[in-house]
Amino acid sequence: MSKTALLKLDNKEITLPIVIGSEGEKAVDIGKLRAETGYITYDEGFGNTGSCQSAITYIDGEVGVLRYRGYPIEQLAEKSNFIESAFLVIHGELPTPQERIRFGRLLTQHAPLHEGMNRFLQNFPRSSHPMAVLSSALNSLGAYYPHLATNNHQHDLEHFDEAAAIAISKVRTIAAHSYRVSHGLPLNYPRPNWGYCENFLHLMFSEPYNDYVPTAEVAQALNLFLLLHADHEQNCSTSTVKMVASAGANLFASVSAGVNALWGPLHGGANMAVIQMLRSIHADGDDGTRFIAAAKDGKGERLMGFGHRVYKNYDPRAKIIKASFYKALASLGIKDDPLLNIAMKLEEVALHDDYFVSRKLYPNVDFYSGLIMRALRIPEDMFTVMFAIGRMPGWIAQWREVAANPKLKIYRPRQVYTGPTIRDYVPMEKRQR
Repeated sequence: MSKTALLKLDNKEITLPIVIGSEGEKAVDIGKLRAETGYITYDEGFGNTGSCQSAITYIDGEVGVLRYRGYPIEQLAEKSNFIESAFLVIHGELPTPQERIRFGRLLTQHAPLHEGMNRFLQNFPRSSHPMAVLSSALNSLGAYYPHLATNNHQHDLEHFDEAAAIAISKVRTIAAHSYRVSHGLPLNYPRPNWGYCENFLHLMFSEPYNDYVPTAEVAQALNLFLLLHADHEQNCSTSTVKMVASAGANLFASVSAGVNALWGPLHGGANMAVIQMLRSIHADGDDGTRFIAAAKDGKGERLMGFGHRVYKNYDPRAKIIKASFYKALASLGIKDDPLLNIAMKLEEVALHDDYFVSRKLYPNVDFYSGLIMRALRIPEDMFTVMFAIGRMPGWIAQWREVAANPKLKIYRPRQVYTGPTIRDYVPMEKRQR
């Protein structure tokens, strides 16, 4: 017999179904609550509300677990790569050799931008924020590929593989081109025989007659960064993608909306905030000692890059990216960077000082990813763009879950109204404050 919950309201008992996920997560299904009682639930920020059932990503923040489609993130980081993991997130299974070849060919085929889009990007003011450019360009893909963006989910799903490959491949090219335009540099074109990460760095940094060829350690650091950000359950930007998709919107319009949500500093700006914090500490002539003391006394600024809203244990992604970070530094020959020195001091204290350990304020993935981006010469205003490149597979997979749902309902949260009660219109001549 299925489990149920019993709710007592106004001397009336209501039986509500219990939904249990594959990992034992439990939820009370309140789908009929308003119809039967006139009540709704109130959960500001949706921290205790399940908006959907999803088969993509599992997180247990209490013990620091993250899995894509059942595969532990530690195994994927060690044995897989971003492109293979992207396929896994999108399609539900690791690719066969034939599927991996086909997926790679689609990515290579769609890496270049239409020349009209190149001109479109070049017409943005050089001062434009790259997230504004990225969102606009992703949305415009629906104009260049109208047969993939009909806003008819059944039709769009029939061409899903092509649309997904276009989004993953072109987001990297758009991002790199926006950087080149903002610095007044000529555009580079993708190299068909180069890998995804190597190609991105080439698109960003190669100069005429002097291709930028990253070391294996640098390419691996970027690869891990993207892999670790491929999906992260129902966060703000992912929920935005699904909200837009629920209206019947096409893939390109939906992921463009996700970029806009990610642009918010409370969501995608955490790794940039880490660098800004380190720069502020350095500008004050501090090596981190005074900053830490002030943080412990509750009188200083917030310690960025430590702790996590979801993970109440060590962020599993931080453990993985930390080792890659140090390898990349060694490969780049970076030994004495004042901001790096401060960061390492903060890390040392946070891992051993009882104040931080007892509060589980461990360095999270944003702490190390900000440092990696800085080491790779990625400008700070591009940090969130890098996040968007990594998150693209998750957004695509989440869009597909919505589009393929035969019982889809448009997302439409309720509210508790707190404004004025009914009142009569007052003519202009009688209005006073």
